[in-house]
Amino acid sequence: MTRAQFEDRLFGVLRWFVIAFLAVITVAPFYYMVLLSVKPIDALLLDPGSLWVSAKDFTLSTYRDVLKSTDDGGQGFVKFLLNSALVSIGTVILTLLAAVPGAYAVSRLKFFGHRQVSALFLAVYLFPATLLAVPLFVIFAKLGLSSSLVGLAIVYAAQTVPVAIYMLKNYLVTIPPSIEEAAAIDGAGRLQTVRKVILPLALPSLMATGLYVFMIAWNEFLFALLFLAADPEKWTVSLGLAQLSNGVEVPKTILMAGSVVLTIPVVLLFFAAERMLTEGLTSGADKS
Repeated sequence: MTRAQFEDRLFGVLRWFVIAFLAVITVAPFYYMVLLSVKPIDALLLDPGSLWVSAKDFTLSTYRDVLKSTDDGGQGFVKFLLNSALVSIGTVILTLLAAVPGAYAVSRLKFFGHRQVSALFLAVYLFPATLLAVPLFVIFAKLGLSSSLVGLAIVYAAQTVPVAIYMLKNYLVTIPPSIEEAAAIDGAGRLQTVRKVILPLALPSLMATGLYVFMIAWNEFLFALLFLAADPEKWTVSLGLAQLSNGVEVPKTILMAGSVVLTIPVVLLFFAAERMLTEGLTSGADKS
């Protein structure tokens, strides 16, 4: 057996061990969270280490308690989910509207310092969010947006635009310039080329960037707490979950149900967009 054959077999075996290990550490916590969410609290207290739930103990009452409105004695997570969806979708739209032209300019146009721009964008993340929180709150309070979902979406967009430009730029530079040259020969202007040629080819990157931005906005807690704490009707799901975790009288099974409700939308969105995330639309686009 040659050295190359030995290495191929060794890494072939190790690959499956690594995949299995990563699958376990990823799936096991989520499985246990779901397991606790479908158990009554008395069954959990009797056997907290059990890794399955019997048919007689299985219950969905925890989810009903989480999703029911507060007027009906529930936790009101439907309202929180709607608020989070509005803020997250608004953040994605605002971010992409700013990031697409910015990424195209950085990747295609030549100007002084264009090579350093990407580093400057990422330098924004050198400043901790806690450092920016108070000044942003003061500014938005003066603008009348301190307790607004719109204001929160704008704050999130300001945070996500730099990384979105960086992600999109890295994809746009892989699109052959000859495609734009062909469009220009056919009489298309630059804006027409971006809209009809570049954006369709960059759709996988737009989906990946949009999903990343959505997850940031969906899970963010600090700015949501700062901007919306005074108005429970506008709370996002992360604030609602924090309320559950701080409630002494709230059973941990209901807390786990709230955690599942927080996680499921992002997981479903990821699987729904999986094809667009992995599909290479630029394959074979350049015929030269």
